[in-house]
Amino acid sequence: MMQRFFFEISYNGTPYFGWQVQPKQVSVQETLENALTKLNSKQHVKVVGCGRTDTGVHAHHYIFHADLPQHFKDVEQLKYKLNKMLPPSIAIHNIFPVKDEAHARFGATNRTYRYFIRQEKNPFEVQTSTYFPKELDLEAMNKGAQYLLGRKDFTSLSKLHTDVKTNICDVRKAHWFRQENGMLVFEISADRFLRNMVRATVGTLLDVGLGKIKASDIPAILEAKDRGEAKISAPADGLYLWKIEYDWEQIKL
Repeated sequence: MMQRFFFEISYNGTPYFGWQVQPKQVSVQETLENALTKLNSKQHVKVVGCGRTDTGVHAHHYIFHADLPQHFKDVEQLKYKLNKMLPPSIAIHNIFPVKDEAHARFGATNRTYRYFIRQEKNPFEVQTSTYFPKELDLEAMNKGAQYLLGRKDFTSLSKLHTDVKTNICDVRKAHWFRQENGMLVFEISADRFLRNMVRATVGTLLDVGLGKIKASDIPAILEAKDRGEAKISAPADGLYLWKIEYDWEQIKL
């Protein structure tokens, strides 16, 4: 008898070639599957994530599900064992049983990313934020971000030649703010995201902040449906999958 569990985790993506298993590279998914498989008497355990993160991208809040034999019902013991086995770059925060049809990827109702930029040099934040010391017009960047809101085609801000059926996303929030410690943060929420979409968006809005393009140029960039119209992607180290949301009443037992 198997039981489906949701796992709430976070990870520093620096040591990994992204979330997804891939040949001859270390991934977050493979690392988790190996640990769960060892605990399951070496019977392979497959984990299904809420989405893919690229090489070097971090996750502040990530959900995956796995089907496990019922002898794993002591979730606190399972959490303790996994955290002891996993490297310091991955932390298990919570494990709970869910309905059989609950799905970490397809059940998510909203996804939020944050991108962190430090404008003062800090050797202790080299891998967890992007150093960008140039002066930026935050007001102009927020004006540009407002053009992203709504249900639109984001082909111009997507990696080319991906296997998705549609490039339509419903962006519900997009804004910049500065934290008390001086860190500049971009937050964006949507029902779904395309490959490289957030990093391409950040790169384009940084050019707005530098005065290289205008905030009012954003609609034309989107309407072109051409990746070449947008600017270069921001580096991976400043990007975090920040929060995943579900209709918990439909998922939890």
